[in-house]
Amino acid sequence: MHKTISVREVFDLEDGSEIELVGWVRSKRSHGKLVFIDLRDSTGVIQVAVKYGLTNSESFQKSLEAKIESAVRIRGKVKKDPRAPGGVEIQCNSLEILSQSLDDFPIRKGVGLKFLLDNRHLHLRSPRVGAIMKIRAELIDAARRWLKENGFIEINCPTFITAAVEGGATLFKVDYFGKTVYLTQSVQFYQEAAIYSLEKVYSLQPSFRAEMSRTRRHLTEFWHLEVEVAFADLWSIMKVIEELLYNMVKSVCEKCREELKILGREIKPELAEPPYPKIKYAEALEILRRKNIELRWGDDFGADEERELSLEFDKPFFVTHYPRESKAFYHMPDPENPSVCLNADLLAPGGYGEIVGGGQRIHDYNLLVERIRENGLNLEDYKWYLDLRKYGSVPHSGFGMGIERVLWWLLKLPHIRSACLFPRTPARIYP
Repeated sequence: MHKTISVREVFDLEDGSEIELVGWVRSKRSHGKLVFIDLRDSTGVIQVAVKYGLTNSESFQKSLEAKIESAVRIRGKVKKDPRAPGGVEIQCNSLEILSQSLDDFPIRKGVGLKFLLDNRHLHLRSPRVGAIMKIRAELIDAARRWLKENGFIEINCPTFITAAVEGGATLFKVDYFGKTVYLTQSVQFYQEAAIYSLEKVYSLQPSFRAEMSRTRRHLTEFWHLEVEVAFADLWSIMKVIEELLYNMVKSVCEKCREELKILGREIKPELAEPPYPKIKYAEALEILRRKNIELRWGDDFGADEERELSLEFDKPFFVTHYPRESKAFYHMPDPENPSVCLNADLLAPGGYGEIVGGGQRIHDYNLLVERIRENGLNLEDYKWYLDLRKYGSVPHSGFGMGIERVLWWLLKLPHIRSACLFPRTPARIYP
């Protein structure tokens, strides 16, 4: 079987064109001797009119028998009709059931969110879910294009690791032939090794965080776009983040108009146009205090604090120079004020919070040893990572971007679960 035309292409054909379409029955309405079928494929939905007398009796009977989500083949003519959805319908000459649904399709109007998540494997057939996944794919494609055009090399890093990158409390333990290893929280350390050969690298792969957070922005498995650059400081890496995100958003605006229309979402590239506002951690504390939210110096921002901060801005903004005690050991202390780090989190506006985290890494061997000890970690666990500072180390910087978080913000989705195919949270591992 070879599919020759898609639903979306039919809308551009001339009136009276003869076509053959394959797809699934999304919905059906019977009016005596006239049956309307909404036929869907991966590109859209089109109305098919099956009229007794214009189609043979066998095909008409099959149109009555076809259940929702049955796969069918339609042969007929294109009919321009302003009464039809999108102004076009197919006048059916013949209908063949390729695969009949064996039962009534369980996804229907009015079912609850838990039911939809339990049946995510079927809910994916919704045009709305399909639109979100296509926009996600374009975000990723746009990122890859921009990175390649700007001299970055894509690399693939291990998923099994032996030491924490982002803190031991959020590690997933795995038995590895009798040894305890962990699922990666970030591929940053491996990227740092790669920059001594390739200078500018990126990876796109899952990261895992064993966080019991039940907020609308947390997943235990998420797709992580990570970038690392040799001979780069904090300010140059913030520039990379700005240009990358802007080009990702602009590409979605240009190439996903139909998908955005399905979602009822209007996006303009100006939403993410650089430069982005930049505030220091100390300034962020003052903003929160004005909102009657008291934090001690050194406290990291949680979901609530980030949401309140992001309500103050109408475009993405950086929070920089966090206290060294609130950030991982590898962040470079500011030479002018060693109590803070040369790091930056990018927060999305409108209450969505952090979507990118990054900064300048420590490149000095002795300073890195000092910070590892300061954090109570075992030097032996980071032996190979320390080796990178022994042989030709240079200032370098990088960041990690959560693909689901960017999509969640961009599309104003109610929960980050909607931004991935099969979400993984503390409460959900099925299907």
